[in-house]
Amino acid sequence: MGSFKSFSAFLLFILGLSVLCGCSGNNSQTQPSLTIWHWMTDRQKAFDVLAGKYEAAYGVKVNFELYAPSDAYSQKVRAAAQGVNLPDIFGILGEKRDFASFVKAGHILDLTPYMRAQGYAWQNSFFPKALAVNEFSAGNTYAVDPGIYAVPVDIMAIEMLYNKDLFRQLGLDPDKPPQNFNEFLGIGRKIKEAKVQGLVSGWGEVWMVDCLANNFAFNIMGQDKVLATIKGDLPYTDADWIKVLSLFKEMQDSGVLANGVVTMINKNAEQVFANGKAVFAFNGSWCVNVYKGMNPGLNYAAMLPPRASDKFPMAIWGGAGASFMVNARSKNKEEAVKFLQWLSAKDQQAYLSETTMSLPANKYCLSVVPAALAQFGRDMEHSTHPNTWSVSEYPQVIEAMGKGIQSIIIGEKTPEQVASEVQRVKERQTARSKK
Repeated sequence: MGSFKSFSAFLLFILGLSVLCGCSGNNSQTQPSLTIWHWMTDRQKAFDVLAGKYEAAYGVKVNFELYAPSDAYSQKVRAAAQGVNLPDIFGILGEKRDFASFVKAGHILDLTPYMRAQGYAWQNSFFPKALAVNEFSAGNTYAVDPGIYAVPVDIMAIEMLYNKDLFRQLGLDPDKPPQNFNEFLGIGRKIKEAKVQGLVSGWGEVWMVDCLANNFAFNIMGQDKVLATIKGDLPYTDADWIKVLSLFKEMQDSGVLANGVVTMINKNAEQVFANGKAVFAFNGSWCVNVYKGMNPGLNYAAMLPPRASDKFPMAIWGGAGASFMVNARSKNKEEAVKFLQWLSAKDQQAYLSETTMSLPANKYCLSVVPAALAQFGRDMEHSTHPNTWSVSEYPQVIEAMGKGIQSIIIGEKTPEQVASEVQRVKERQTARSKK
């Protein structure tokens, strides 16, 4: 009898253990595990730390999966979209039309209801220009339902920087960078006489050349005329566009451009400036983190590109730097939204800014921005970005413009020749799009 009771007790123990294990398994299944794809090599460690904090606080495991370089990342995202197996959260690298195509294909969740909940609390925590890149307005040319479709992780601005120590060597006031184009060219003559390097930038990548050309175009002709050109209502052979292109010839002739700038990739340009060998750089706010790693003692400051006209304000490219989207088909989309709300909140944004030297997208933690980033943050009021415009230019036209400017700098073509070539590409692409 005693043996039977012992055996019965053992069975009850096993049954109880099974029930407990079964309950434990079910509980673990109710807690989703979020997967996030990204391309930001300099932020993986910070993301991992934040993922650990989130899991400790909410019991949800978050996996930040890094895929680099950016081209490889973009290919992976496109392939996953075609196979309908995107992760819970991801980002898109590309133009606004690429973003729109993902939305229209049903891959991206509309975040507008979440942004506007509780009196627009989440939406109002961001800098407006950070959200603008991720928003589609009513009547947009992409035929996307109006709304906000991504969460900015940080903001960025692209402008010029100058080396204060080299300014002193050239007899210039290190606290007074050039304000207009003539002052800028005058420094070019000093650079040439001193036999130092002038402006470095990744102009071997045509998008960076196009960026500065757009800055000058906004300053010379204003946004309306620039957008009219993209729409096809104004040719690139217009006198104002000739003036924009001529600025690059003037910079080359004055000596303000570094030798070989048209073949530089941005990493090489950053190395030259960080080593104190170039007077100017044209780069994005991410460079603060890059320069810190290469040369913590570098004495430099940011500045707006020198205005070429008093007719319109100088504009720089800026807005959301990196952004994350929620997979509309994810079974964990509600949890994904909660995580992005947490990631974009003040404390997490402050941590990312301090550890990665990035500008926070959350306006409530601007006070913690490192000093080197302060100027970039102040200049955000001058920012614009192609992804916020009502229209977008054909990639072939952008490439023709960038390569054309490269040819102007090395003396192969005149501004007039390049303008004519860009216009021919524009007309050809317009005709093709109508077929």
